[in-house]
Amino acid sequence: MPTRLTALDSSFLHLEDSGAHMHVAAVMTFDGPAPAYGELVEAIEARLHLVPRYRQRLAFVPLGQGRPRWVDDPHFNVGYHIRHTALPTPGSDQELKRLAARVFGQRLDRSKPLWEIWLVEGLDDDRFAILSKTHHALVDGVSGVDIVSVLFDTRPDPAPPAPPTSSWLPRPVPTSTELLAEALLERTTVPGEAVRGLRHLTRAPRQVLDRVAGGAAGLGSMAKAGLSPAPRSPLNVGIGPHRRYTWVDADLGRFKAIKSALGGTVNDVVLTSVALALGRWMRGRDEDTEGLVLRAMVPVSVRAETERGALGNRVATMWAPLPVGIEDPVACFAEVHEAMKDLKESGQAVGAETLTQLADFAPPTIMSQAARLQARQRFFNLVVTNVPGPQVELYLLGRRMRGLYPVVPLALKQALGIAIMSYNGRLGFGLLADFDALPDLEEIAEQLEGAIDDLAAVAGTDVRAGRTGPRERPSATPAT
Repeated sequence: MPTRLTALDSSFLHLEDSGAHMHVAAVMTFDGPAPAYGELVEAIEARLHLVPRYRQRLAFVPLGQGRPRWVDDPHFNVGYHIRHTALPTPGSDQELKRLAARVFGQRLDRSKPLWEIWLVEGLDDDRFAILSKTHHALVDGVSGVDIVSVLFDTRPDPAPPAPPTSSWLPRPVPTSTELLAEALLERTTVPGEAVRGLRHLTRAPRQVLDRVAGGAAGLGSMAKAGLSPAPRSPLNVGIGPHRRYTWVDADLGRFKAIKSALGGTVNDVVLTSVALALGRWMRGRDEDTEGLVLRAMVPVSVRAETERGALGNRVATMWAPLPVGIEDPVACFAEVHEAMKDLKESGQAVGAETLTQLADFAPPTIMSQAARLQARQRFFNLVVTNVPGPQVELYLLGRRMRGLYPVVPLALKQALGIAIMSYNGRLGFGLLADFDALPDLEEIAEQLEGAIDDLAAVAGTDVRAGRTGPRERPSATPAT
């Protein structure tokens, strides 16, 4: 494992400011009685050797002369990271959402490994929940799925995990002087890396030049599409330290049927559902949406198959239009589909990946300021991230996971983030919002459910509901 953070990883540290906390998270619900706290701790501790980064913390280079690096935490205590709480019995989903919002609104302690797991008892319907929280500098959405696959089982009665070959002993923590000397020494190796790059250029000129040309085209597309300000919206206001959280549970098979009927992708259906829901919500607030197209930042994984299981971030970005002014579901889908098709052909994701690779050569102080500047610019209105999750049932200590609802962090002046993850034939939409800016978050969730229903109806796939046309849009009364 590389010990130095990449420029992209460290940018998530720089982006943490005021109420913006850069951790990804999830709510997972399970069938059956909750395991004993000690049993859960023992089960997770038995697998920590499979994710050694979970025992490491950040060490910061003095004077900002290098990006932080991972070091073993000599005081690692698994009990600090695994928390235990309960809802008043019988706890409803609404109470679980309020607890999740409070947990996700708290910043992770940078002096310790950057993760937490909460065991939540007291849920109704014979359930319990797990809240997980990991800093974005440690993990992106796809590698996060890999960690879930490590920590959970695919059978209710699995074989015991293979024990580690040796007991864990932390390596000595480098001193400040050693951290500074190491960072300065690494700078002198950059010319050597450049020489090796030139040597590779002479060996495989066509492949490298094709990659450079593709990256340049992608950068041009990014500059054209993403560097102009996004339109004004009620989603782009100052945020505070408190959060609201809710989720929408959907049938993945339904989304596949819609995309097949309308001719597109599952992601097209997801983005169309979000666009329709936000448009209806805004009009319910008496916002003028005529001709309005919001801009969503859509992270795209560029992680190679050989990199699965590696932590850190391997993501690029596309700027996806959300035509919230279009009320007709079919017309909205067609607009989104054509736009996403053009974006994929334009090479925006390639351009974003090129930028993140170039950033690795930028001095850390410049990277810090650039990340903070980016957070203050209105290049996008919200983040919408769709991550493929495990399509098999997962178990924790013999208990079946029923639902999986992800969380994407909020940036400054971004009051809503929508994360989507598939799990075992379901799609979980997790909506995280600023507490003060969006008191009517549940209204957005209701409109999202309605948009999905309407798309299924016009696509002729809504067999379950027996509808043949779009349902009547519910009145948009702000939640109290």
